[in-house]
Amino acid sequence: MALLICPAPRAPFAPPRGAWGMRAGVAGSGASRRLTAFLMSVAIACVPAVALAQGATGARDPAALARIFDQAMARYALPGMAMGVIEDGKVAWVRTGGETVAGSGDPVQPSTLFKIASNSKAMTASLLARQVDAGLLAWDDPVVRHLPTFRMHDPWVTREMQVRDLLVHNSGLPEGAGDLMLWPEPNRFGRDDIIAGLAHLEPERSFRSGYAYDNLMYVVAGEVAAAVGGASYETLLRREVFAPLGLDACRVGQWERAAAGSVAQPHMHADTGNVAIRTDGDTVPAITSAAAGGIRCNLDDMLAWALNWLDPTPAQREWLSQAQRDAMWTAHTPLPVSSRNREWDGTHVRAYGYGWRLADVDGEWTVSHTGTLSGMYSVLMLLPDRKSGFVVMINGEGSTARTVLTAALLKYFTDPGSGADVSAFAERLESERTAPSASRVPDTTSRRPIDATFLGARLGRYRDPWFGEVSVCTVGDGVRFRSVMSPLLSGRVMRVGERALVDWDDDTVDLEAWMDFHDEGAGTRMTMAKLDPDGDFSSDYEDLDFRRIGDCE
Repeated sequence: MALLICPAPRAPFAPPRGAWGMRAGVAGSGASRRLTAFLMSVAIACVPAVALAQGATGARDPAALARIFDQAMARYALPGMAMGVIEDGKVAWVRTGGETVAGSGDPVQPSTLFKIASNSKAMTASLLARQVDAGLLAWDDPVVRHLPTFRMHDPWVTREMQVRDLLVHNSGLPEGAGDLMLWPEPNRFGRDDIIAGLAHLEPERSFRSGYAYDNLMYVVAGEVAAAVGGASYETLLRREVFAPLGLDACRVGQWERAAAGSVAQPHMHADTGNVAIRTDGDTVPAITSAAAGGIRCNLDDMLAWALNWLDPTPAQREWLSQAQRDAMWTAHTPLPVSSRNREWDGTHVRAYGYGWRLADVDGEWTVSHTGTLSGMYSVLMLLPDRKSGFVVMINGEGSTARTVLTAALLKYFTDPGSGADVSAFAERLESERTAPSASRVPDTTSRRPIDATFLGARLGRYRDPWFGEVSVCTVGDGVRFRSVMSPLLSGRVMRVGERALVDWDDDTVDLEAWMDFHDEGAGTRMTMAKLDPDGDFSSDYEDLDFRRIGDCE
């Protein structure tokens, strides 16, 4: 029988015991029917690998990689980028360009540290997998067994949430729920605050019924690892992941910038070009979000990390068993397949494993993840059957650049005769975006500083059960919004028609927010919402529900 392209032949999209909560008494026959339907769709969608491989024509031209790199740097005016390509289990091509800080003259090198953002998630998952191998925990352990203070909004979910559920985005919470406890950084939220806050975040769907990207659960996963490992998440990651795999440059927790060597800084676009934002001081502090997206690595170490998965050495196979490697690359939660996935890559199936995304691309199995933070973008893409893949890290506003780079580099492997490059995919992307569509961002050009009398008795101190206290009070001749726990979320309150809007002081805070007041018998409530309803999900103002608790001090 011909090999079917989906997951690895040894673990074909079969969730391990408990992955979908299908054990007796957990999710019942409804979940089983959903899983069966999903697996049937996989079987129908998959096609023989041999037949698909015959569709690819032309030989790979290494010179195409240089063109792809140069086109992306020029077209998107990137401050700096590092890119590496693996072919047949060997690093075949490495290129860096630009600067760690625009205008500094300090070049990006293979040894330059970048924020890998959510590419950290696979490292967190592998730490837990190591602990499963060691018998310290099991994937189907209840989270409360290791973190007794863990609570979700629904007591049943609290009881039934398993360690595996922390990694697969099936909690039922809205996309990015609670991310305001992580970003913008720096802030005063600790991991205990996050665990306490989860009980107040209301779900938008039932547990295990669908996918919604979640960062807080990875923070919880890091604390599970710490609880069973008897040390901090950071200590364990260095000891159990970085050290045995030789990822000597990767950093997590607090570290000294001078000792790290070359460190890329994030940038944003401005009228004058790329401008560095939120630059590091001499001491880089530990951050709450480390397990979800707080690791930094250089290109050399990211390529070494990739090779551990593509073509592990005997020592690396000892580092993590085949059973746990299979578990991490097993589909647990189905992901939507967009029209672009279908049109650009011929994708039939997408799913989430433990810290990895799984998909078929042009008839080949891929395992990947992206990383996104303000001013930093990354992608790690593996084609396991080829023992090949690539890493790209960018220290600027590189969302679009990453999209087209990923597409072009995939075609380098899956359709080398197509001639598709950055320019070709950039034009396709631009044609998609120029299609007629109505912007949902309202016109706020009439904004003006709000008068305190307009708010009247609504001025005061407010509290949300998970975000904490904020104030809406007069300061000088204006009104200001200030967050106690997230100081960067401070700004002038403006008036737009009959609504109030916060104009944040810090230009790097991504999205402005509406403030809406509701006078009720029990007092005044204040809710918030993104000015741009299609803005980044981590600006989850919609999940806030403030109650007035007192007058301004």
